[in-house]
Amino acid sequence: MFDHVSIGVRDIALAKRFYDAALAPLGYKCLRESPTLLGYGGDSVALWISPTASPVPADPNSGLHFCFAAPDEAAVQAFHAAALDAGGRDNGGPGIRPEYSPGYYAAFAIDPDGYRVEAFCRSVTH
Repeated sequence: MFDHVSIGVRDIALAKRFYDAALAPLGYKCLRESPTLLGYGGDSVALWISPTASPVPADPNSGLHFCFAAPDEAAVQAFHAAALDAGGRDNGGPGIRPEYSPGYYAAFAIDPDGYRVEAFCRSVTH
């Protein structure tokens, strides 16, 4: 459905550090970079990040979050660890979430600007 999503951040260097680390285990990387733009994806850019003085205010009750596809459970685990190591905050460790659907394996973090991010795969072991 979506071709891409764009978000604004206060500090693009901090965002780059976070997203480079968190997305690498999922097979995504920074495909486009300039002082005013970062573009992440696999084969093509699906997440655009640019600096702004007024990013969307973080609101844990808004329901807004971004979920990234992961190839397997190990990648979900590595995403979570890398996100926390790169300045993110924990929002739910790796694990099966049967309340979402059978085999739903995910981990959740909050990026430095307060955006909630998730890595997800279908578990073959749970």
